[in-house]
Amino acid sequence: MDKLYVLMPGKISQRLEKMLEYSLMEYDCDIIKTCDELKNMRNKRILFAVELGDSGINIEHLKMLEKIKLSGSDFMENSVGSVIINSNNELFSRDTARKTIFYANMAGCMFPGRPLSEATGSLKNFNTQKKISDSNLSLEDICLNDCKNVVDRLMNFSINKIVKPKILTLYASYHKKSNTFSLWKMVKENLKEYDISEIHIENGSVKDCKGCSYKACKHYSESNNCFYGGIMVEEVYPAIIDCDILILLCPNYNDAISANMSATINRLTALFRKVKFYDKYVYAIIVSGFSGSDIIAQQLISGLNINKTFMLPPKFVLMETANDYGDIEKIDNIRDKAAEFADNISKAGKSGMVLFD
Repeated sequence: MDKLYVLMPGKISQRLEKMLEYSLMEYDCDIIKTCDELKNMRNKRILFAVELGDSGINIEHLKMLEKIKLSGSDFMENSVGSVIINSNNELFSRDTARKTIFYANMAGCMFPGRPLSEATGSLKNFNTQKKISDSNLSLEDICLNDCKNVVDRLMNFSINKIVKPKILTLYASYHKKSNTFSLWKMVKENLKEYDISEIHIENGSVKDCKGCSYKACKHYSESNNCFYGGIMVEEVYPAIIDCDILILLCPNYNDAISANMSATINRLTALFRKVKFYDKYVYAIIVSGFSGSDIIAQQLISGLNINKTFMLPPKFVLMETANDYGDIEKIDNIRDKAAEFADNISKAGKSGMVLFD
């Protein structure tokens, strides 16, 4: 069994200590507590264990993220990671988690689907699990089991070879005047051997999630259906089931993904009730007119990797800044960047990421 490297910055609470003790008892662990100890993180299984306390700020953890960023894009190459967080209140845990995943991913670390267990101050974030499982366990016990599941997924994670990988690209912008779509076309030119399909989520074609009860949503999911039906059921659901690699094209709209794309992700819930996505990769191409591409990337990490169980491959996102239509073509070495991103996708499709070889 591989050793687990636990990045546990600063002092931790009794609750986080208990969460880790319960989760790690079966594994050989190397504990890293300070930024200075953080060296050579390639080819490893890595668990970020973060205590947030009252403020939501862990200074030593931020120092670790700084070192990860400044150490280059291969600092965590061929590694796989997950995250456990404890907070004294109801805030900050998800923001810290997705930021942590984003920094590590840019450094070459991949993340399995659902790589996070977070304990908020009240543990009310586990109420849904309690209702769904109809369990008599306390919220604390459910939290402990959730932490253990995250660690077990991390330690058992492996990459399977994909035979004839299929790519599905979803986009919502007007493609004839979209810098984001233009950048996708550059990437696509380097993926000619792939079976690629594209679905345009047009304005008004996807209504946002109605917020059905779990029981009602589960009922629709049994037939791969949803309350609203439409393009999601007729085109998107079958294409998601069929694909190996999902690529989302996301121009930055006011530091958020577009309404149509957001609705599409929300509506995946009905399908998710029946079909999990642990064996599917997710990539993204993000173009901002000014700044904020990292915010969009972190939204996608939350929605698709943490919540919907898609695998997050290393360097999952290509981010550029271009304002007026056509500006994307003027970026220095943009076609080289597109080719490099396509090569990254190709490695995933061909299982070029061989963990711990």
